[in-house]
Amino acid sequence: MTVRSLVAATAISSLFASSAAAQEAIVTYKSLSPEVALDLARATLADCRKRGFQVSVAVVDRFGVTQVLLRDRFAGPHTVSTASGKAWTAVSFRTSTTELVANSQPGTMQSGIRDLPGAVIIGGGVTVEAAGSLVGAVGVSGAPGGDADEACAKAGIDAIRDKLDF
Repeated sequence: MTVRSLVAATAISSLFASSAAAQEAIVTYKSLSPEVALDLARATLADCRKRGFQVSVAVVDRFGVTQVLLRDRFAGPHTVSTASGKAWTAVSFRTSTTELVANSQPGTMQSGIRDLPGAVIIGGGVTVEAAGSLVGAVGVSGAPGGDADEACAKAGIDAIRDKLDF
């Protein structure tokens, strides 16, 4: 009787262990649809235009892969890679690039992030969250300063906020 109970207990515990392992093998996450990413880029570009700025806007997914890139007619050629870099940097570090500017000043412990390949530590990259989950980031380049780039990015996010509650 004791051996039978021990075998049954072992079988049941191994069943639960394999079930838990299977659950850990699959990850689910929230992601921006291409339509929402495009709406975000368009809303951001529209806000910059309203302010008189010719910019590029990049929207990346939660992994930093570009989903949408828009460049206004007279935005400088450098703005394309800069906007993409700002968005990638924001999502990679899970914070706005403006905060990274402040936190990575020369002489601080975090100053080394400025030297990482691909990191663009200039204001204008803002993370996008939906229901507490990071779903991507938007980067803007071409306005007269990172603070103006960031203002456009935040206005774009605010314009699609209702679509982020999925």
